[in-house]
Amino acid sequence: MSQDRDRNLLFIPASIEDRIQGVLSATVVLVMYGDYQCSQCANLYRLIKVIRRQLSISFGENYLCFIFRHFPEIQIHSHAQRAAQAAQAAAAQGQFWQMHDILFDRQQELGNGYLVEYANDLGLDISQFLRDLSKQVHVARINEEIESGLHSGVKTTPALFINGIRYTGCWNITQLMAAIVAASR
Repeated sequence: MSQDRDRNLLFIPASIEDRIQGVLSATVVLVMYGDYQCSQCANLYRLIKVIRRQLSISFGENYLCFIFRHFPEIQIHSHAQRAAQAAQAAAAQGQFWQMHDILFDRQQELGNGYLVEYANDLGLDISQFLRDLSKQVHVARINEEIESGLHSGVKTTPALFINGIRYTGCWNITQLMAAIVAASR
C-alpha cells in the first residue's frame, strides 16, 4: 500500500533547475510531465494557462507556479524527443517558454525543418541551435526528467502533480481549478 501511495508523489521536488513560470515559493506548485506531440498535453497546457491567468487575478501573481518536465513518449510519438531537444536548445538561448508554446501550438509540424523555422522565428542563433541538436547536448537532461517521472509513477502523458501529489481527476477547468484551490488550504 505504501508503495502505491509513493507512486502518487513527486519523486524529485520542484527546484530552480526546472523550467518555471512563477516562483517556487508560490502557494500552489504544478509540475506537468508532457510530450510535445501529445494532443492531451497541449490541451492541458492551454487549460493551465487559462487557470494561471484567472488565479493570478483572484489571488495574485505568486499564487501558482507552473513547471514543465519532458516525458517524450518516443514509442508512439516519433517527433517528441527531437521537439524536447529543440525546447532545451531554445532554453539555452533564454527562449524555452516561447519555443514551448510554439511546439504545442504547431504539434502537427514538428519535423526538423519546422524546428529550425521556429528557432529562426524566435531569433535564435541558428548555428548554435543546430549544433545543440546534432550533438544531442540536451538529451541527458531530458532523460533525467523522464527518469524522475518514472520514479513518480508516470507511465504516460500528461501527468500532473499539485503540490507534489499526483492529480487523477478530470482534465476540465472546473475540476482542475477546484483541485488547485483545495491544495492551497
